[in-house]
Amino acid sequence: LALFSTKEQNLSKGLQLLTESSIQTIAIANPKTAPYGKAAVEALKKADLMDQLGEKFVYAESISQTLSYTFTAAQIGIIAKAALFSEKMQEYKEGKHWIGIDTKYYEPIKQGMVLLQASEKEPMYATFYDFILSQEGQKILSQYGYII
Repeated sequence: LALFSTKEQNLSKGLQLLTESSIQTIAIANPKTAPYGKAAVEALKKADLMDQLGEKFVYAESISQTLSYTFTAAQIGIIAKAALFSEKMQEYKEGKHWIGIDTKYYEPIKQGMVLLQASEKEPMYATFYDFILSQEGQKILSQYGYII
């Protein structure tokens, strides 16, 4: 998870920044339907902030919609850190526009992949699967914000 704003913020305050009166809207994914939303709420509860934030939340149906809401309907959002590494997001700088949220505040979100039996006819699928699980593949995922 990451705390992200399109405008520069004093991110040295970490999650405490969300309690300031200047922050009136916070985008998060719906915790009932989205794993990233559930993790965001968990982080806010562990930081003992959930009750203080009251009605500041703008709920999105997915983590990708949360990023969209952070651009259009909220001043700041709790988004997937991996979204910050796309080419379109390069103008936003760590420490000025975003910070990662320490994983001590939430249970890391488990990602998965499957290799379907039908793909046995095409060896490139197994090759890609093996690459993702390799040291090199894991290093790339880590560089893009995923916890390995």
